[in-house]
Amino acid sequence: MAYSFGIDVGGTFTDFIALDDGTGEVRVGKQLTTPHDPSVSILSGMAAMAQADPAPSRIVHGTTLVTNTIIERKGACTALLTTAGFRDTLTIGKPLRYDLYDLFLSFPDPLAPRHLRFDIAERINAQGDELKPLDEAQVRAAAAQAAQAGATSMAVCFLHSYMNPGHERRAREIIQAEFPGMNVCLSSDVVAEIGEYERTSTTVANAYVQPLMTGYLDRLDEGIGERYGRVPIRLMLSSGGITTIRQAQAYPIQLIESGPAGGAIAATYLGEKARERNILSFDMGGTTAKMCLITEGRPTRSTQFEAARVRRFMRGSGLPLRVPVIELIEIGAGGGSIAQVDTFGLLKVGPQSSGAVPGPVCYGRGGRQPTVTDADLVLGYLDARSFLGGAMILDADAAREAIEQQIARPLGVDVTEAAAGIHQVVNEMMASATRVYASERGCDPRAYTMMAFGGAGPVHAMALARSLKLRRLICPPAAGAASALGFLLAPTSLELAQSYVSRVEQLDWDKLGGIYDDLQARAREAIMEAGVAAEDITLTYAVEMSYVGQGFHITVEIDRGLIDRRDIDALRAAFIDAYAALYGKPLADITMQAVTWRLTASGPRRAFDPAVSHTTSTDPVKGRRPIYVPDDKAYGDVPVYDRYALRPGMAFDGPAVVEERESTLVLAGPCHVQVDHASNLIIDLL
Repeated sequence: MAYSFGIDVGGTFTDFIALDDGTGEVRVGKQLTTPHDPSVSILSGMAAMAQADPAPSRIVHGTTLVTNTIIERKGACTALLTTAGFRDTLTIGKPLRYDLYDLFLSFPDPLAPRHLRFDIAERINAQGDELKPLDEAQVRAAAAQAAQAGATSMAVCFLHSYMNPGHERRAREIIQAEFPGMNVCLSSDVVAEIGEYERTSTTVANAYVQPLMTGYLDRLDEGIGERYGRVPIRLMLSSGGITTIRQAQAYPIQLIESGPAGGAIAATYLGEKARERNILSFDMGGTTAKMCLITEGRPTRSTQFEAARVRRFMRGSGLPLRVPVIELIEIGAGGGSIAQVDTFGLLKVGPQSSGAVPGPVCYGRGGRQPTVTDADLVLGYLDARSFLGGAMILDADAAREAIEQQIARPLGVDVTEAAAGIHQVVNEMMASATRVYASERGCDPRAYTMMAFGGAGPVHAMALARSLKLRRLICPPAAGAASALGFLLAPTSLELAQSYVSRVEQLDWDKLGGIYDDLQARAREAIMEAGVAAEDITLTYAVEMSYVGQGFHITVEIDRGLIDRRDIDALRAAFIDAYAALYGKPLADITMQAVTWRLTASGPRRAFDPAVSHTTSTDPVKGRRPIYVPDDKAYGDVPVYDRYALRPGMAFDGPAVVEERESTLVLAGPCHVQVDHASNLIIDLL
């Protein structure tokens, strides 16, 4: 028997999916994350699940380590070499204020402090021609000064190096010859795109996290090798593809949204199985909730991302990164989100989280502040003795006492009302963020079906769906670890880009063809290194375009034949169609320009039907318990269903609770539930 592992390291739990490669049978596991070294929880969790099984055929891993390293400022001491006159690019940023009325506006500090940023005499122009040669003596002096100041990693970002990387490459040769132990990242390798601020910020961030990620992945590879022998390990990219350890170590910044991307991939696939193509993916774990719009079977994508926001949900308040990502909105709402009464006597939930350590009060691991999980337990939505299939016994009395002392008494209400308030506040916070997220993309959430997963997602899904006025909700099997399932579904993939700015009528088609020939060669080599046969590689092409004078670009899908034919009319028509789809109508008689050319190489998507293990029980109702019903503002006795006893074709009505080992579906209102052919629970809200 051969099997594959999908492993999702989250802020609170590490989720495991073990997939039988032959039968498609899925086993699910959860382990508390070990924040000091996530490889510890990975190895112990695999050992608990694998037991006497043979070595896995492959492992696909997603991690929050890159994000956490940047947020917590625990990366390498990083220096920056940049073109003379551009030392303060990271501090100046862009002249945009994310809050027009805040007189004390603040931004995150650059990852490379000013005393470790060095001006180097050199200059390449926008066409890639050398205007001033590289001052090699300055490079040596700057590297020596950086090393003496304690820098162990260095980013090199020279002006217009995306058109001519010669100066950057020579600088790397000099640094590595003088200081062999220094980690060096070049902007022309990390992000060969126009946009000096974003390119510099992304390259510095890559250099900042690279030593930590390299060490972590080496330890993980070594630990798995000692236990199982040589096993292919792949890493989940933020773009929804997977890559090798070597590529992940070279460009770790592309893993910034590694885990959440797996959830969107799983929701897309499971939506197809449930015959739904417009999906609102809702993934709520222990620390955050993530939303993604999947329209006509395609997740929303972007080439820009912000990390470490000063104001967590305020666009423009973070470090800008130019990386391909599946576009999600993250909300500081998870099972571990802390509830408190503020100085104005108002109930607040999150964004602070208790995380895996110490965790919610009911975990009995030292947590003292009440959380969303504690409230859900008090409301009867969770069973203290069946949490994680009974592997973790929850302390309901401790949760009740914490809510009473810190929430109920300050607000002058009873414990039930306080717990219901916590539950309602977090739901409304997620609903409000989702409405804004959808409206910014011109979408009406009511046209979508919600796919709920994650450890806490099914607990809150129905209340959230009702708030958004959705008609249908889907809860897939193994919902508690769906992101890890998405890892196993994702194709091997790599996205490359090269900026070449030109008005469409002035394009140098020979130059453009050479750019794509180079991108194709690099992409094919990387994909084949991951084990994909040359004949199985699919190449897709796109270009970022705008009208001349516009500061923002839109992505236009094209085909290579358009370039080979030198078809300007087809390029213009593709841009007009994409622009009209976004903004309603194109602009007349304004010149268009192409900015950045993109290539995505991918292998075949792995297709399988996850097989759900069912019990032999003929009665899916395993008991009853009281849960809080918001419409009645009181507890009501409802049936509790065993998820593993629900077979395709079965149906029942809510209110009800459906339990599986890693998550609990709470239906605290009127609805009709049907088990479909793939064992999804299809919930029609009444």
